[in-house]
Amino acid sequence: MFKVIQRSVGPASLSLLTFKVYASPKKDSPHKASVKVNELSLYSVPEGQSKYVEETRTPLEESISHLRRYCEPYTSWCQEMYSQTKPRMQSLVQWGLGSYEYFQNAPPGFFPRLGVIGFAGIVGLLLARGSKIKKLVYPPGFMGLAASLYYPQQAIVFVQPGNVKNSPGNK
Repeated sequence: MFKVIQRSVGPASLSLLTFKVYASPKKDSPHKASVKVNELSLYSVPEGQSKYVEETRTPLEESISHLRRYCEPYTSWCQEMYSQTKPRMQSLVQWGLGSYEYFQNAPPGFFPRLGVIGFAGIVGLLLARGSKIKKLVYPPGFMGLAASLYYPQQAIVFVQPGNVKNSPGNK
């Protein structure tokens, strides 16, 4: 173990030393004139003619191109549907965030009222067994009746005819 440490410490300590190296031209090589900065290839554009040559397509590239042309109508349809549904989804998300804020800061007594109205809907669903029309009428009717007990002013406005906004007779 001690020999391994000795053999690794020597080269490692030499790497920490710094020294200068002076280079001189060979004695038998002819002395060249110094090169100017603008003559360096780094600062000048090499002269030459470039020509674009299109490579031939491989069978893999051909099959991918055929697949892309086949799928293009479907992808454009998906993009179109996404652009149509994106605003609706954003408004739905905003509505959900607004509802979440309302439920976080609900007025006192809101949740018990909501429970009674929901329970009335479940009772209506239980009483509507057997008939599809009853299932469509009883739950919303019972929920509306329970809601009108808690919110009478809004129920009166909802029931009165002629309270439709933007109707021609209501100016």
